[in-house]
Amino acid sequence: MSCGLGAIVLVFMLIKHNVDTIEIQDDVLHREQADLLEREIAQVSLRESDLRRLMAELEKLSAQTASAIQRTSKQLSATQSTLTKKNQEIDKLVSELESIKKKVAKSKPLQKTDAVTDSNEGEESYLIGLKVEGRRIAILVDSSASMTDELLLDVIRRKNTSDQQKKAGPKWRRTKRIVRWFLARLPAGSQVDVIAFSDKAKTLGPPGWKSARDSRILGTVLKELDLLVPQGATNLEAGLKSVSGATDVYLITDGLPTVGISNFRSLNPFASCSALWGKSNRISGPCRRKLFEHTITNSSLRASTKVNVVLLPIEGDPEASVAYWSWTSAAGGLTITPAEDWP
Repeated sequence: MSCGLGAIVLVFMLIKHNVDTIEIQDDVLHREQADLLEREIAQVSLRESDLRRLMAELEKLSAQTASAIQRTSKQLSATQSTLTKKNQEIDKLVSELESIKKKVAKSKPLQKTDAVTDSNEGEESYLIGLKVEGRRIAILVDSSASMTDELLLDVIRRKNTSDQQKKAGPKWRRTKRIVRWFLARLPAGSQVDVIAFSDKAKTLGPPGWKSARDSRILGTVLKELDLLVPQGATNLEAGLKSVSGATDVYLITDGLPTVGISNFRSLNPFASCSALWGKSNRISGPCRRKLFEHTITNSSLRASTKVNVVLLPIEGDPEASVAYWSWTSAAGGLTITPAEDWP
């Protein structure tokens, strides 16, 4: 009897032990599965957060792109509008040009009104500030022997040649071109008097003031200029004494004067300048300067007369530029030493 009870108790204990073991194993399994599930949920949550952040960045980028597209669209629209206006302006200018071309084609050729023509290219009315202007314009032309060449040796050689060779001197031919340049640019309402001087002064053309528009008379002036032979001394005093009532004087020369018309023997400043009152054939630089100053002081020019000088080159007269510059500066004009290729 007792043996049977013990066996029953043993069986019962074995059954209970197995049940507890199974329950424990089930709990462990459930916890592992729960942990795995939690980890998966956490990973999913992380991926979802990343996705949301990415979506936010994409939305921001999309907004920026849309804004840039909008700005570009506005700029493109403005550019197209400007281009349209420019095309309209071009069309208008083309139309006006075509209209002008038609008018020019129908119009008659303009007649040249200049009394004297100038073959030089260009129609400049001034030379480095030296403008041809004034109501009464006197053009003084130095026609002395030195106006043939620039070097003294060449001047001396040409003195002993024929009149034709003297007139063919390069500086004299240039001087005549300068006179033509001035005459071609005279103001329409002005009057002109052209005076050549060497030992004595000579008015070219009819005496008195001549109209700047009278091509016949100015043609006569140029013809008489062509007949002149550059020779003799430089008597600026005689030239200035021949000017009467000029508002503007244009002097073409190459240096200081060498003779005058005053009684220099009676003038104390010229006591040592025998070339002016004696028989000497040469005059010194200081005497030429004194003669120039005396000439300007005793000239018949009015105080309001503007004086301009075109000073051509000559060897051996270094004081000329300073003396003429001082004179023209005080007289409201200019002294110009032009380039060798002018005019």
